[in-house]
This record gives sequence, structure tokens and C-alpha cells, in this order.
Amino acid sequence: MRNKKFEVNFLRTMLIIGLGMLPFLFRKPPIKDWLLAYAFNALTNGIIDKFIVSHGLLRYPTRLLKKQFRINVLFDFLLYPSISVMINQATYHDKGLKILYKIVLFTIPMFFIELWAEKRTKLIEWKTGWMWYHTFTSVTLKSYLNRLLIGWIRKIEKKQDEMKIK
Repeated sequence: MRNKKFEVNFLRTMLIIGLGMLPFLFRKPPIKDWLLAYAFNALTNGIIDKFIVSHGLLRYPTRLLKKQFRINVLFDFLLYPSISVMINQATYHDKGLKILYKIVLFTIPMFFIELWAEKRTKLIEWKTGWMWYHTFTSVTLKSYLNRLLIGWIRKIEKKQDEMKIK
């Protein structure tokens, strides 16, 4: 299945799906929490992926904006941040291990898609030193930390609102 045309069409389809999801992600309040989760995830994705790619652990032979970036711009700045918003929405009222459980339910399908892409396409190549468990663990941990940050900011905001009322 190493067909470049298929891979480019797959990326274009994912771009359309990702852009189509955006209006629905930011429909329910608190919108500023979702925007913050999206922005924080996108920013850290770009930094982490740049580090991983520049150290030769991963490579993206077929990607959008190939001449401008060596990272996977589509995943880093659109798809994974959108999933991060979904995770934050799905765990909005949850605490502790229930958050982690739901995050794992989101990261397992992402992992299998990456595994398929690594084995069957030229969308991603794991280099020496990078294994499947690095992907699964890093995405799960990063999603959990993102959710904890948004929850922490929400608590601070709630305390500030309570202080204004007094």
C-alpha cells in the first residue's frame, strides 16, 4: 500500500475532516477552556515533534507542507489538538483515574492508526530507538497533563470568581 497518491489523498481527507470538526468542538461552553486546551496542545506538539524529528527518532516522508516543515503539521496543529479538546470535554466533570481511563480510550485508536500508518504507508517512520510503546505512553501522558492543566486553570478561575463575589 505504499502509494504516494493514496497517502496524499489520505492527508487531504484528514485535513478536511479536521477542519470540519472545528466548529462543533467549540460550540458548548466553556469555550475559553477548549480554546486554551487546543492552543496549549498545539504549541507543545510543535515543540515536542520538532525535538523528536531533529533527533532522528521519527520521520514523516509524506506530509503536508513538506517544503516548509519536517514535522507533521496536520497532526500537531489540527488533529491532535482537536482530540485534546474532545478529551477535555469528555472528562469535564471527572476526577483522577476516571480521567486517565477515558484518555486511554481516546489514545488507543490514535495509536492503532499510527501503527497502521507506520507499517503500511510512508506517512511516518519510526527510527532506531522509537517503539510503539513510546508513542502510546507519550500521547497518553501528554493528554493527561493537558487535561490536568486545564482543570487546574479552571480551579484557579473558580477561586478568583468566588473572591470577586465576596
